[in-house]
Amino acid sequence: MWLINSSIGRKVVMSVTGVALILFLTFHGCMNVVALFSAKGYNMICEFLGANWYAVVATLGLAALAVIHIVYAFWLTIQNRKARGNNRYEVATKVNSGTVEWSSKNMLVLGIIILLGLLLHLWNFWYNMMFAELTGVMPAISPTDGFGWIKETFSNPVFVVLYIIWLVAIWFHLTHGFWSAMQTFGWSGKIWFKRWKCIGNIYVTLLLLCFLVVVLAFYFGWAPFCCDGACCVPAEGCC
Repeated sequence: MWLINSSIGRKVVMSVTGVALILFLTFHGCMNVVALFSAKGYNMICEFLGANWYAVVATLGLAALAVIHIVYAFWLTIQNRKARGNNRYEVATKVNSGTVEWSSKNMLVLGIIILLGLLLHLWNFWYNMMFAELTGVMPAISPTDGFGWIKETFSNPVFVVLYIIWLVAIWFHLTHGFWSAMQTFGWSGKIWFKRWKCIGNIYVTLLLLCFLVVVLAFYFGWAPFCCDGACCVPAEGCC
């Protein structure tokens, strides 16, 4: 099968799964922003996406996409290293090695950081929420209280630092992966190549800012939160 046996096929699989994961991150980022305005609204979303059959199916589908993407990433990296040997990046110089070039040379390292961050994220949220509901093991905070778990997680400065490092790694990974996917799909000619880079940088930056703002807002208590219609500052104890 060409999707497995050819390098082009493997790149197509990488691109398709990567775009699918970006779309999921877009939904996840928009969902997280709701927590900045309404604890009740965010928990309603968490309850809707709780331990029911369609949420479990979606979770398994996302897990499959992530596993396929990771496996193919390692596969292509090993293949490219073998093919290029010691002269892999001899074309890169100090003059032209910008953000994209650095990202392309360090995609494996970035991927490992992202994988470790994903495991941390699953432990902090999925394990304490959906998995807890499925198993019936009740943690200290209710599995349906997603707002409470965000407050709990990002009140810890260690987690805040780790999440920021994770988000930075994702930014580098996605800004390269976005235009690379468009190139694999054959949608980047001489004119559109630079355009896709620009579009990708803007889109990914806005997307990651959605996550970063939530992390920082919950840690520092910058933004007003609305709880059951009453807006307040978290530091004042209203929420």
